[in-house]
Amino acid sequence: MSYPIKKELRPAYGFDDVAIAPGQVTINPEMVDTTMSIPDFNNDTTVDFGIPVMASAMDAIVDPQFAIQLGQVGGLAVLNLNGLHVRYEDSTEIYAEIAAASLEESTPLMQKIYDEPIKEDLVAKRVEQIKAAGVKCAVATIPPTTKRLAPIASEAGADVIVIASTVTTVKHKSKSLRGLIFSEIIDQLQKPVLVGNTVSYEVTLELMHQGVSGVLVGVGPGAACTSREVLGIGVPQVTATIDCAAARDEFFKRTGRYVPIFTDGGIRTGGDVCKSFASGADGVMIGTPFAQAEESPGRGFNWGMATPDAALPRGTRISVGTKATLEKILFGPSSLTDGTQNLIGALRNCMGIVGAMDLKEMHKTEMMLAPSIKTEGKIYQRAQGG
Repeated sequence: MSYPIKKELRPAYGFDDVAIAPGQVTINPEMVDTTMSIPDFNNDTTVDFGIPVMASAMDAIVDPQFAIQLGQVGGLAVLNLNGLHVRYEDSTEIYAEIAAASLEESTPLMQKIYDEPIKEDLVAKRVEQIKAAGVKCAVATIPPTTKRLAPIASEAGADVIVIASTVTTVKHKSKSLRGLIFSEIIDQLQKPVLVGNTVSYEVTLELMHQGVSGVLVGVGPGAACTSREVLGIGVPQVTATIDCAAARDEFFKRTGRYVPIFTDGGIRTGGDVCKSFASGADGVMIGTPFAQAEESPGRGFNWGMATPDAALPRGTRISVGTKATLEKILFGPSSLTDGTQNLIGALRNCMGIVGAMDLKEMHKTEMMLAPSIKTEGKIYQRAQGG
């Protein structure tokens, strides 16, 4: 007996499911251009960065000092405006308390710690700290606090505003009389506004029509995020990036406006970085690899923005260890063979091998399904645990 099919499932692919094919022309790695640009449509200009890397708005990763250090080497760190640094004048003891807690104690402890009210004067102070060092400043806020906190950060000199939620859409049903309207907040701030996260063609297109300067791609792939377990929601990053890149290209075709997309989450190695750009990303947002940097404030731990949620935590504190300096993680030299260090060196080498002079040319790179890409011929590595 045959039965009617009510729902068809399409395949979706993550980083470990695909491979990048070499190009027909090779380029010396030092010749490639890794510039990442965020458009400022209000002022008809761009905010440019030497490396296409952002640090996630996680308290375990980004404090003002880390933001300064990443900015000085060409990247962009995003400070969490709903986090510890705008709740406490000095968070040193808070980090020590979180690091000392057992796994079972960590989430309820953070729920208590994050119950401290946000202080508006600290929002401005943190932005001013970063700007005083002569680097670009980016801040992130969740939708419920955007109208309150984003104008303060903008007035203090923030260069980029990120509006971040687990899943972002333009259309939203709510009991509030007037919710957050992206086009209005963008017009008010007169600064580049990035929004996320999303994983679909349709929503990406709708967000771009609101006037955003960038879209964050990814739901639940981060090492510290448990949205996929708690809510069952997510799309593997390669498929999500390809779908959102298609929307970006369609929007550019319709309007002449190029709105970049940023693969956010699940990136662990140089190979993951390269596959993000081959899938269509204009930049990547990295979390846990930066939590492993000596300069990060989390003391070898990482946790997401939703971990301390008072009602439904969608993250967990994870122990990631302290592995290397920020310089070594980004630029090497690496003494490891697992791809977790010298991420920019890996990207430059990959661009050279596929013949891509810049990141947009990386989008044209051939990719293929390759379930054996990490196991083919690697029997001896697996035998010794490599």
